[in-house]
Amino acid sequence: MSCTLQYTPIGDIPRIRNELGAVFNSGRTRSIAYRKQQLLQLCYLIEDNQERIRQAISSDLGRPRNETDFLELSGTLLEVKDAYDNVEKWSAPQKSPFSLLWFSLSPVTRKEPKGVVLIISPFNYPYFLTLTPLSAAIAAGNTVMLKPSELTPASAALLAELIPKYLDPELVQVVNGGVPETTKILELRFNHSNGRVAKIICTAAAQHLTPVTLEVSWRSVFLRFRDLNCDVDFDPGKSPCVIDPKCNAKIAAKRIMWGKLVNCGQVCLSPDYVLVPESFQDEFVEALQNAYHELHPTDPKTSGMLGRIVNERHVERLKGLLDNTNGTIVFGGEVDKEARYVAPSLIRDVKRDDSLMSEEIFGPLLPVVPVKDVDEAIAVINSMDEALNIYVFTSEKKFKSKVMDNTRSGTVSANDTILHVMANDAPFGGFGASGYGYSTGKAAFDEFTHFRCTVDNPNWYDLVEYTAMSARYTPYNSASLQRLVKFLHPRLPPRNGGTSAMTKLWYVLGVAVAGAACTSLAVLFL
Repeated sequence: MSCTLQYTPIGDIPRIRNELGAVFNSGRTRSIAYRKQQLLQLCYLIEDNQERIRQAISSDLGRPRNETDFLELSGTLLEVKDAYDNVEKWSAPQKSPFSLLWFSLSPVTRKEPKGVVLIISPFNYPYFLTLTPLSAAIAAGNTVMLKPSELTPASAALLAELIPKYLDPELVQVVNGGVPETTKILELRFNHSNGRVAKIICTAAAQHLTPVTLEVSWRSVFLRFRDLNCDVDFDPGKSPCVIDPKCNAKIAAKRIMWGKLVNCGQVCLSPDYVLVPESFQDEFVEALQNAYHELHPTDPKTSGMLGRIVNERHVERLKGLLDNTNGTIVFGGEVDKEARYVAPSLIRDVKRDDSLMSEEIFGPLLPVVPVKDVDEAIAVINSMDEALNIYVFTSEKKFKSKVMDNTRSGTVSANDTILHVMANDAPFGGFGASGYGYSTGKAAFDEFTHFRCTVDNPNWYDLVEYTAMSARYTPYNSASLQRLVKFLHPRLPPRNGGTSAMTKLWYVLGVAVAGAACTSLAVLFL
């Protein structure tokens, strides 16, 4: 599928932002019925255009058709349908628990839309990482400026064509373009921003105090803003695999190799490197070799079972990582710049300071890093910026707990790769250098929602003489105010963490009353 991506005129971008603001201010998006109708239309946008989406992704990324069906089409449709099914429940006002202190205020939390939101999507999953946050933003009642990645022009052009056909064209407006257009967008004020351009988005958002949700990939930042004079320190988002020698090596290797080669390794959740005990490296490398040959019995360059790198710049970067590694290439190593092909490659005996450990790989290269034991594996992980995900392969609960308890990451997956992003209503997002906020399920809806506390204190409360809160008024009555302060003061547990004497007394009284009641019933019925 070939196409020419039409960039949005830069002068039109502020007008589009203002039009979205006017539509939001009209109150149109407040209606739950309207939101549901738009979400249903978004479902059918995917349902009706599956073949065109497959062709666009094939043109942009060379991704196999079945892989697109499984991860992109199914995953996106599940998320949009989940938002459609739950928008009433997610949007319902929430009453605070009853409290003797504040019952008269009737505190309620309203779930209100933030306003005009900006979604800047990455290239690697041009529909899942675009339409999933879009569905959350619509469910929350916002209007949306949508900026697809210019690195996937066929997908960006298709989105620009389909969205105004299926959705209210005044609800969502697509802006296409490269660095100049994105720069103009970031000059504008939004009520929330979602994207993967990390520090540059945060810097721009700070000018307007705009809250952001980030799934950080420094590679996306570099490619978008390479032509800008920006002082940006790029953070790698390397997701490690920690291997227990007692794990099922065959299954672990197969799941890791599948996760590494999905979308040709261009996945934010891709297993980036493997930490394995030195004594187990030979056995596990052999298991990874066997898994690769099982998954790709014929040459993936010609079989159609492996996608392509998004552009030549990425190919050059990956070739540089391979050329400069001091590890041993077990298989692979081929690079064809013209075909945008980088062969799946396994590299063993990789050191901590190797080129392959210097940045997020975002390609089909898998380094194996030998360590002494799990403690050294944890030390390696903690010496780097926070990963988007940590993969742990073990059948031992203690091993899993040790890794989870002593590391930090956006998510953790035990004994599998990638799939947890598709788990309905499980929050998916980064932590620290790997991003913040959430992009799936109700957690994504909450990102695009303002939680607005409301109270309504009735007049009669001041008409009742000697209510506790009447002591707040001046001129102060010291005795009344002290009673109020004492009433408000929470009862703290003993410093040693034991049970207070009053709690014990109430417990004894409760047991005595219950015993007396049982005795009375026994006498009555026997």
